[in-house]
Amino acid sequence: MTDKNLLNKLSHLGFPMFEPEEALDVNETLAEVVRSDDVRLWEGFPVMLANAAESYQFSFAAVERQLNREDFNNYYNLRLMSLSLYAYFHLSFPWVNKLNKSLSDNDKRLLAQWKNSLKHEKTLTWNGAELNAGRLKRLFELYFEQKTTKDKQKKDRFEEFSLEYALSQLFSPKQKELFKKKLDGSVFTKTEQEYYSRTVKKKVVALANSELHSLARKLLEQ
Repeated sequence: MTDKNLLNKLSHLGFPMFEPEEALDVNETLAEVVRSDDVRLWEGFPVMLANAAESYQFSFAAVERQLNREDFNNYYNLRLMSLSLYAYFHLSFPWVNKLNKSLSDNDKRLLAQWKNSLKHEKTLTWNGAELNAGRLKRLFELYFEQKTTKDKQKKDRFEEFSLEYALSQLFSPKQKELFKKKLDGSVFTKTEQEYYSRTVKKKVVALANSELHSLARKLLEQ
């Protein structure tokens, strides 16, 4: 059996399918947060919900099944509070749009009220619970900044790998090295300059041909 420490390391390297079997149960975790009655945790609920919704495991019903009547009422209000925060930041997710369509008129009025409270830094309240509007916004802003940075890093890595793959299809390792060296403005030796002019530059000129690029695109679309 594969060592669990190795599985965790592989997960950090971008292979989440190699996670240990006892991976986080997002539904159980959200239910525990609801049952905690801890306002500080509740103020982070919109962040937790947004993260949980990205998991294939996530299910509103699965969370609800773990709650009694009182906890369910808090869970319902926490969801509604999260929707008001997403609306305040003008954020839209497919699951949020679906949830919004199921809201009653009373829900919509409360959502609008809480959105206004967020705008004017007023406390959000229900059944004795008091959530700080400033902390709600700051926690979510921090999460969103971190997520944006993480997504950009993923995109940058993908583009870097894609470029490396494409270059490897066209150039030998030595030719690829000279290609990058030329881009960096590094000085060539006499031998490198001759080899670049004789071989690499011809391929670069062909790549820069717009008509050739257009034809290649058409071939890929067939």
